[in-house]
Amino acid sequence: MRIEKVDLWSPGFDLRCITTNGTINKQGACVMGRGCAREANMRFGLGKELGDRIKGVGNVVQLFPDISPGVNLATFPVKHNWWEKADLALIGRSAVQLQILIDDWGFTKVALPMPGCGNGGLNWKDVAGVIGFLDDRVIVVHQ
Repeated sequence: MRIEKVDLWSPGFDLRCITTNGTINKQGACVMGRGCAREANMRFGLGKELGDRIKGVGNVVQLFPDISPGVNLATFPVKHNWWEKADLALIGRSAVQLQILIDDWGFTKVALPMPGCGNGGLNWKDVAGVIGFLDDRVIVVHQ
């Protein structure tokens, strides 16, 4: 894993990850009200589809291949409920699932925001200790 000061939406990534939670609202959509999840939902309108997937298979890493021309997106769960602090155990599980996804699909340059460190309220040093096994195809992005 590498860390770079670059925007999540910069060109050159073959997979972009967005940090998410497992909360489903009354309309059946995943709550995506802040941070990169909000940005992704505004760009691609994936709240309802993600809500349906969470209902079906749980709060796990989800791939949205070619959600837009040339854009592959993956969710990276960091919270069980939107109002809670991010969960290091969930982040660790998501990192394992992400590494498997990267290997299975052959992605070579993956953008991942610092999971749980913005709205999730966690310290980067603690998170880095949990996800540090991710290989150099994963670029932890920040601005």
